[in-house]
Amino acid sequence: MYVIRTEQSFDSAHFLAGYAGKCSNLHGHRWRVVVEVCSRKLQEEGQLRGMVTDFGDIKEDLKELADSYDHAFIYERGSLRDQTVQALEAEQFHLIEVPFRPTAENFARHFYTLLREKGYQLRSVEVYETPNNCAIYQEEDSCSRGK
Repeated sequence: MYVIRTEQSFDSAHFLAGYAGKCSNLHGHRWRVVVEVCSRKLQEEGQLRGMVTDFGDIKEDLKELADSYDHAFIYERGSLRDQTVQALEAEQFHLIEVPFRPTAENFARHFYTLLREKGYQLRSVEVYETPNNCAIYQEEDSCSRGK
């Protein structure tokens, strides 16, 4: 099994609606996203011969994804009053509404899904919300199917 790894970071704010603790308050993180792409064999022809995939491609796609969340306020759909969202939009804040509770676990799965849709065979996606705490999403058979 071959595995390549790359990572990107972004800064954003969020809160956890319905959580009984500090994280129910608006706060920020320097999120670190680590992606592993896997393959049972290396490319055999062309420019990618001897590679799992081009590091430049996965780095660019992950950077684009991280940049889209950078310096945003990420919130779960339905967790804010309409008036609150309208007031933040009027102030021209960068808001991102997501259909899930914005936890490291859900972000790991979300980023996994988005990158898989771009055609990458992923082993795992790790999302760190602090330097010492991360969530990992992987599918059991992710590296055994295909390539």
